[in-house]
Amino acid sequence: MGLLNLLVKDPMTFVLLAIPLLYSIIIHELAHGWVAYFMGDSTAKYQGRLTLNPLKHLDPVGTAMLFIFGFGWARPVPVNFQHLRSARLGLFLVSSAGIIANMILAFLAVLLLHLLSPSPSGSTGLFLYYLAQINIMLASFNLIPIPPLDGSKILMGFMSERLQYAFSRLEPFGFFIIIGLLYLGTLNPVIQFFRWSILALIGILL
Repeated sequence: MGLLNLLVKDPMTFVLLAIPLLYSIIIHELAHGWVAYFMGDSTAKYQGRLTLNPLKHLDPVGTAMLFIFGFGWARPVPVNFQHLRSARLGLFLVSSAGIIANMILAFLAVLLLHLLSPSPSGSTGLFLYYLAQINIMLASFNLIPIPPLDGSKILMGFMSERLQYAFSRLEPFGFFIIIGLLYLGTLNPVIQFFRWSILALIGILL
């Protein structure tokens, strides 16, 4: 269900879902920019992207898709990997940052659910539940090693330059590959494996 339908049918649930979804995506992108900045690339900072202001991150098409179909995206934070102090390490850390940020948000949400024990049907309980589930799903999805998802760049951090170049040439077709594999259900076991792994890690930390 898209957020537009949810807004019409259940405005309160829309708010409790839309806010954590919006800021989880923004924090994911912001994490990329901050790590890149600390490793020597100021591109995101100069373009005013190191902010929680949604207007700096929203993509018109991605936002429309999110409201209509329930699947969307934000504008990727620009990173010039040639400016990073260590190209290979930088590629790995910058690409991992968004996923790690989502995992931290998921952990904090689950921790608060354990500590506060709110009513499952109350606004606090629902907000924290949605926050946890959204961030687990975002982290799991972005771990898929298909360009342009973060998982592909993490994998490229372990490749030779020649393999990196060959793999990066898939990026123009990556979106269509991902949509096709999602439609066929091929990616479902992969996403579920990553989701299970993240939940297991959160369980260990708790």
